[in-house]
Amino acid sequence: MRKTAYITSVILGIVLIVGGVATWVVVSNTLADQNITVSEDASCLAGDEVNGPLSAYCEAQIIEVHALESTDGLTYAELPRESELRPVAMNASFLRASLFTSVVAFGVAGMATLMGIVFILIGLGMRDVGAKAGEL
Repeated sequence: MRKTAYITSVILGIVLIVGGVATWVVVSNTLADQNITVSEDASCLAGDEVNGPLSAYCEAQIIEVHALESTDGLTYAELPRESELRPVAMNASFLRASLFTSVVAFGVAGMATLMGIVFILIGLGMRDVGAKAGEL
């Protein structure tokens, strides 16, 4: 039983690591393909290519600043329905949501990779205990 548990734990760890790394690469490449650069007036990573969680977050933050400047400090929900500025606020909201989704995807990918390492270590620990007990 211990041998099955350690093998399963190691295999699950490998699957999590592969899935996490693959997700990170896909999200990073997809963002890079959009050719987005963090605005020069951003408070962080100004001028950096958006291809990772920090640059995506920084660009989302500066999009909010630009949108609020364009709408006199009003959000989409605060603008009158007939305001011609609503599309500006709406587009900014959509862009920010997309970038924040990428940030979350990077977080999930990182967590999956770390959990994979933990599962491998648990499996190897079970194997060592089994070997010392003469069960394997």
